[in-house]
Amino acid sequence: MPHDGDARAAAPGLRAPGNGDSGPSRPTREPAARERVLAFAGVVLAAVYVRSEDGAELRRVEAAGLEPERYGLAGRVRVSTGSTGSAGSAVTGADDSAAGAGADSSASGPETDQGGPGTGPGGAGTDLRRAETDPGRAATGPGRAETGPGRAATGPGRTETGPGRTEAAPPPRVAGAGDGGAVVVEAYRGGRAVWVRGAVAGGREGGGGVSVPLGALPLGAAGGWLGCLVVVGEAGEGFGSEQREFLERYAEAVAGRLRGEADRSAPSPLLDSALRAMGVGSFALTPGTGLVETDPALLELVGIPEDGFDGKTDTLLSYSVPEDVPALMSVIEPSAQTPGRRELEFRIRRPTGELCWLRLGCRLLKAPDGAPQRVLGVVTAAPVLRRGASDVARIQWLTAALDDATTVRDVSRVVVAALREPLGADRVALAELLEDRLAVTVLDPPAAASWPELWRSEWRSEWPDAPVGALPTLQAALRDGRMSLWPAGAVLEPGLAGIGPGGLAVLPLPAKSRVAGVCLVGWDAPHEFAPEERALLTATAGLVGQALKRAHAYDAEQELATMLQRSLLPRRLPRLPGGTAVARYLPARRGLQVGGDWYDVIALSEGKVALVIGDVQGHSAGAATIMGQMRTAVRAYAVEGHPPDVVVAHANRLLVGMETDLFATCCYVELDMEEGNALFVRAGHLSPLVRHPDGGTEEIAVEGGLPLGVLAEADFPLTALALAPGSVLALVTDGLVESAELHLDEGMRLVREALAAADPADPGRMADELLGEAGRREDDVALLLLRYDGMRVRPVRAGWVVWRLPDAVMHARRFCARTLRSWDVVAEADTVLLVVSELVTNALVHTQGPVRVDLTLAADRLRVTVSDSSPRSPAKPVVVDWESTGGRGLFLVEALSTAWGSVPVGGGKQVWSEIVVSRPQPEPDPPKEAEPAPRAEPERERQSGWGLGWGISRNRDRNRERNRDRSRGRGPGRGRSEERGPR
Repeated sequence: MPHDGDARAAAPGLRAPGNGDSGPSRPTREPAARERVLAFAGVVLAAVYVRSEDGAELRRVEAAGLEPERYGLAGRVRVSTGSTGSAGSAVTGADDSAAGAGADSSASGPETDQGGPGTGPGGAGTDLRRAETDPGRAATGPGRAETGPGRAATGPGRTETGPGRTEAAPPPRVAGAGDGGAVVVEAYRGGRAVWVRGAVAGGREGGGGVSVPLGALPLGAAGGWLGCLVVVGEAGEGFGSEQREFLERYAEAVAGRLRGEADRSAPSPLLDSALRAMGVGSFALTPGTGLVETDPALLELVGIPEDGFDGKTDTLLSYSVPEDVPALMSVIEPSAQTPGRRELEFRIRRPTGELCWLRLGCRLLKAPDGAPQRVLGVVTAAPVLRRGASDVARIQWLTAALDDATTVRDVSRVVVAALREPLGADRVALAELLEDRLAVTVLDPPAAASWPELWRSEWRSEWPDAPVGALPTLQAALRDGRMSLWPAGAVLEPGLAGIGPGGLAVLPLPAKSRVAGVCLVGWDAPHEFAPEERALLTATAGLVGQALKRAHAYDAEQELATMLQRSLLPRRLPRLPGGTAVARYLPARRGLQVGGDWYDVIALSEGKVALVIGDVQGHSAGAATIMGQMRTAVRAYAVEGHPPDVVVAHANRLLVGMETDLFATCCYVELDMEEGNALFVRAGHLSPLVRHPDGGTEEIAVEGGLPLGVLAEADFPLTALALAPGSVLALVTDGLVESAELHLDEGMRLVREALAAADPADPGRMADELLGEAGRREDDVALLLLRYDGMRVRPVRAGWVVWRLPDAVMHARRFCARTLRSWDVVAEADTVLLVVSELVTNALVHTQGPVRVDLTLAADRLRVTVSDSSPRSPAKPVVVDWESTGGRGLFLVEALSTAWGSVPVGGGKQVWSEIVVSRPQPEPDPPKEAEPAPRAEPERERQSGWGLGWGISRNRDRNRERNRDRSRGRGPGRGRSEERGPR
């Protein structure tokens, strides 16, 4: 970038750099940034004076810019009268530079306003002499009355401002010889800023002098002044109101840094650290080059990484809102008619998507021919337009703030900020009109004790609902649609008593042809309503009414979107044996907050669970509709018992047949909670992540297929993985790991690091930590975690394939009886055998194909499952004749079971029954002979009296049939037993 050259020379206080290259500018560090800020404020010298330990004098501890002695600012200034000199005299110490020969040490100080601080003539070598800077004004002597065109001013003619305010005082006085120390003393003792219009600064050899402005600002607070900040302006220019306001804030920041110093007599550098504390960014540019010098503070305000800025003005402009670009271009490319100083407010869009207001102040340095030569400026954060004293500025601020407010809650916060503090109000309430009630949206202060008893009795949730019928004053105001102002002492109904005893403003909020709500502003102390304030309140009511109506429509739209999204996602996740599943969903923060991301946890039969996560293209109601259909389809195919690849293939063909332009990605996992074996299918989706018990993480290499809805005959291969107890499986969508500023690989790496650092003891907190900061999201996010703990007590299973033979039920009963004896289930054996008989009989009579019976014992629950090839669920008969011999089987099953039902599986269905069983406590080393002999089975059957539809002849022949089976062995035509238990 071209260097400053003469442009720097035109700005006193900026040192021109040496020759160098003209490459992209880099963010400059604190000294250069400080010089730019001081040059913008028109300051050629800034000096910090700190009170000594005994309070007798102020010592200069830091200075920036030109030499302080050039302007008669000594290293020490006495602030208390004593034998060695009067207040305001300069004291030169061994460690100070020469304060200027002949400095007047007999100045009388600021105690009298008649003659000013300096009364003696300037001696030889004096740097500060009295000057007259206003044309047409005559001066009759030090401290005499000054007259100008059309007015007379008496006294010293100074302007004094306290912290944060500016008073329209007489014009700044003229400083004379030796006035530097006296002005410092006056500001320190009076605790207010002192601005001197002109002091004569001469050369060290006593040459001709020029008039420069001088300012002294106290550091600290009333009763505890710590020192002064002294600033000297450029020759021929005074400090304007904007400069004074900036320098007063600078002094407050310096005082704040000074308070934190342990040794105030020798503090660390204050000027640079104060700028950092103020959050002020600075810039300098030469028109026509397209390059700009910045500092890290400015880049931080805009949201640009320090090492990612190329030094071009176009890069900065790219972050601004398009509507504000023309105003910024007038700063970057000024014309000869552009004024020397400008202030403007503009908006930027941070990389995160956040909209922020910034305030820019700039100073244009011109060449002798008037051509723009250099632009110096500062930028500070301003959440909204600065609130000024004028009504126009307040309305501008309110309009801009309401434009950014989207929800009713946002509008409420803006109203409180716009009315309570600027008007000095003690209470502000905003309420929507909903039929005959007022739904209060904000109360400030929010404490219930600050509001009437009627409101407290209606306090239902966060804010109360106030009935309009109980508030006739509000009812009349809402009916007329006109503002009502009640002065102090006005008699109001109990529902409004106490809101504004000193004054109450009732503002109906019009919105087109109706009233959207009402705003109440109350004062405790007596308050007079000035005409300007009435106009401001009227304008505010109109703006807030329109914003409230717009925000109410937005809230209704978002509520509808949220309800739609919640209805399409699972309301709760099932409790899983041997694991814990948690899920999170966050909508995108743009447009309609409804998207196509979904998740599901499906409890399958036989201790298996399916985890599903998917993403439908787009962010719209159409995408959400497709998402709901896909989630329903995947769940339906899964509960039918299809393997994972078949489930995804069916869902793919369904989406292709919908004739929609949208596609979807999906990741489906089937996990065996007993063994920890998982089967993965991935259709264009991100690979799942796993956190191992030792804390290590990895991305599971799952072979992928095409997204759903692209090709009807797409293949979706299976990938198997064994999970160890303590592992955490994470399924995510791309909204969590990818954005415009975040590459996918980097996002997956960050999620893996967060997954490794999180504590798996609390899966819910782990999910929250993976989501990270709740910033602006470009895409909706779905996250599904499952912590696999393993089964503490693994179920014991045994199965039997039932062949279609006349005695098939008998063999099924014998198999079950043997199994129950081996599991020590004795008391409930008869009940179980009866249920087995009924279920197997129904399967053999009413279905075709193979039949299988399975027994599962888990803790105190025994589950009997009979599988067949018919997809139809068994139905209980509506009417059963008392003479009929059938039709009572399902009634018996229902009566004997704790729970029973039917579930579809691949190729048929399963009818199951659960029975609570009691088992004896296991012995430490059970003897082998404890197992009962097989021949005991017929005895128990005879004792139980199996006469309900089974025939006595079958019970009589049991021993004979058993012996025949043992002599023949287990032939292939009698059935096959499959038992599985703990090894």
